[in-house]
Amino acid sequence: MIAPALSPEADRAEVRRIVAQAGSSFAAGMRVLPRPRRDAIHAVYAFCRVADDIADGDLPGTSDPRTRAARLDDLQAEVAATEAGHPRTAIGTELARAIGRFDLPTAELHLLIDGMRMDAQAIVAPTAEALSEYVRRVAGTVGLLSMRCFGAWRGAPSERFALNLARGVQLTNILRDVAEDAAMGRLYMPRDVLDAAGMPHDVNAATHPNLPAARAALGKQARAAFDAALAEVPAHPRLPLVPALVMMGPYERLLRIMEGDWTAPPVRLSGRAKLRAGLAQAMRGGR
Repeated sequence: MIAPALSPEADRAEVRRIVAQAGSSFAAGMRVLPRPRRDAIHAVYAFCRVADDIADGDLPGTSDPRTRAARLDDLQAEVAATEAGHPRTAIGTELARAIGRFDLPTAELHLLIDGMRMDAQAIVAPTAEALSEYVRRVAGTVGLLSMRCFGAWRGAPSERFALNLARGVQLTNILRDVAEDAAMGRLYMPRDVLDAAGMPHDVNAATHPNLPAARAALGKQARAAFDAALAEVPAHPRLPLVPALVMMGPYERLLRIMEGDWTAPPVRLSGRAKLRAGLAQAMRGGR
């Protein structure tokens, strides 16, 4: 499932392969980082990518809930082995280097796997509390780890920045992907929002005529999260925060487009548009 550890060069190459294969605009914001920090965030991203692919059933041998649970058990065992100083895979070895260099909290890796277990079981119309718990696990973890990899960690302001940014990004993803998620048997729209819009608590909500109203309501929560994150920007030195702002840019831009017309089909930004939005956000900072 994950390539075994071979050598520092081979392990780093394997992690970079996973990052490149994901086809994400994520790499653009990482180019400003010095190599050790760039290697660290690549290791975190590769770990998250593999965990997500297991939960979605995209890796070979993960087509049913039982095998997905087993593969997530394997991944959790690798985190434990990494904590003990004996990683067995390329990702584990690269994570171990990142943990040692930048004091990454390994509890966040375990918490992310817990979130992926929620995904593997297919979430449908969660309570507001369950959705917040899910977002904290699958997105907040990444934010807290990333801030340390970037060298931007400044304690409580960084925690508030990371968790609010993670919530804004995750809610924006949910708003964009309602139809796509429904096709996978998932519905992340929280039931209080569905109830307020008079909608069912099942995947049929994805085609319900009141969906635009529900998306607008959840969109307000995403906007509030982005605003709360931006309020913490002045507490940080600008340069280490640039990668986070570059990552934020495309999601904030996408939310702004959706806010313009919640009845329109969700759009996907091109790679070039994502880069422009990311660079613009980095230049604006908290303004």
